Amino acid sequence: MKKTTNVRDVAVETLLQIEKNQAYSNLLLNSIIKKHQVNEKDIGLLTEIVYGTLQRRDTLDYYLAGFLKKSKIEAWVRILLRISIYQMVYLDRIPERAILFEAVEIAKMRGHKGIASLVNGVLRSFQREGIPNIEEIPDRVERLSVKTSHPKWLVEKWIAQFGYEEAGKMCETNLLPPTQTARVNQMKITVHDLLADLANKEILVEPGDLSVDAIKGMKGNLALTNAFKEGLLSIQDESSMLVARALNPQQGEKVLDACAAPGGKSTHIAERMNGTGEIHSLDLHEHKVKLIKQQAERLELKNILPEALDSRLAGERFEKESFDRILVDAPCSGFGVIRRKPDIKYTKSQQDVIKLAELQSKILQAVAPLLKRNGVLVYSTCTIDQEENNDVVRKFLETNQEFEQDNGVKQLLPEKLHPYIHNGEVQLLPHYFGTDGFYIACLRKKG
Repeated sequence: MKKTTNVRDVAVETLLQIEKNQAYSNLLLNSIIKKHQVNEKDIGLLTEIVYGTLQRRDTLDYYLAGFLKKSKIEAWVRILLRISIYQMVYLDRIPERAILFEAVEIAKMRGHKGIASLVNGVLRSFQREGIPNIEEIPDRVERLSVKTSHPKWLVEKWIAQFGYEEAGKMCETNLLPPTQTARVNQMKITVHDLLADLANKEILVEPGDLSVDAIKGMKGNLALTNAFKEGLLSIQDESSMLVARALNPQQGEKVLDACAAPGGKSTHIAERMNGTGEIHSLDLHEHKVKLIKQQAERLELKNILPEALDSRLAGERFEKESFDRILVDAPCSGFGVIRRKPDIKYTKSQQDVIKLAELQSKILQAVAPLLKRNGVLVYSTCTIDQEENNDVVRKFLETNQEFEQDNGVKQLLPEKLHPYIHNGEVQLLPHYFGTDGFYIACLRKKG
């Protein structure tokens, strides 16, 4: 097939690779933009089509089902139809005749006249007969699943854990694009001064909604600013910024960040310690340890000590009761970041959740002996799944009676968050403040 820079064909290729190779959408899209040298003015449209189609995949398949009858079609043809229907239903600035023309041309180029005819017929029928009505689905769980494009098993699980109304709000919020937020490096500049500095450079920013460290990028990409290069800010969701506040590290202390890559929380802890003390930042993979090093160098933080090590073996590397504070930001299903990585909702399974909960428990058990008496252990994840959050902490406390929940964490976190903090733990759902879904539990080792 000849190389093309047709933005819709690039979208088909991207979505095909995500589906076939289970590639991560955010990483793949960046590499494909470079590979095809996509024109800068088309990057926004490409991103919109890829993420929008992925976010609403199951809804689009429901729309298509009645028009495909029993036709067996190749994966790329289904994806081409999905992106075309997505544009027709959700984007109002592209004329439908242009969408149909492009789809037929791509079908001819990738396939043959017969496929082009099928694509043309399906899209014209859809145009003529209109959008199928999801509200006619009688089962309310299935209706919510199709309407918000989440697997039915996941919707059922969330309803059981949070109730129908909360699960519905969460599913709806997962369809919205996330706001870019950044953490201000207050060793170098205040939030007020950075906001003023960026405004002078005509970058539209606002203070964050939840974290005192945060600014929100309303227009422009904060990762491409000189302020980012100079280490004045780090791209991080506001929910993630709460973790270092909950850990509350003090100057000169020794801290373990047991699952540290890519380093966002380690660098925040280092900033909170004003460059003093030691933060031992572990990750299983050497290439991810490099990411921690890069972030520490960019921010000019010399008190971070990155190391490739399985945190389940941390007891062989460090002496017992040698850390003042320990953070376990555990590997998880990532159900709290579906807006950023929509492929997660289609690829993770209940079996994954069970395996992750076992891994999370093993990491907690491994690092617990390394904490000093009266030391603080914070457990966090970017998921909203109770099996990986509350249940893991309950199980840990049952078998480690020298630990207790630390209710003092409430005073360290923003007042807006207080209604959601119970017994030293907080579960943020995406629709509360527009952040990622996030869980934080604060535990203390008894003296």
